[in-house]
Amino acid sequence: QVQLVETGGGLVQPGGSLRLSCAASGSISSIYAMGWYRQAPGKQRELVAVVTSNDNTNYADSVKGRFTISRDNAKSTVYLQMNNLKPEDTAVYSCSAQPYPKSPRHWGQGTQVTVSS
Repeated sequence: QVQLVETGGGLVQPGGSLRLSCAASGSISSIYAMGWYRQAPGKQRELVAVVTSNDNTNYADSVKGRFTISRDNAKSTVYLQMNNLKPEDTAVYSCSAQPYPKSPRHWGQGTQVTVSS
């Protein structure tokens, strides 16, 4: 079972940037999909971005043009570059690994992102 550890969260002002990292315990080159999800207080967890093993990406409409997901298979790490952050981006961001289509996802512990002046 792959273990995931997220880092890079913190407090940032509106308009600022953060880069989240998700380090996996093993190789991610054959994992079908790696993704970032977020959950704000009182809200359901939602998909932020996902990248597949053939580098196809998909983004939530709310982050398109501001966030970029990428994967470095050599480092077994997935990144989420977040630019032009808004207060509504405040949430706990969690990394997921889905080994095969329709298989259960593995989750990291999450990292807090707070956007506030």
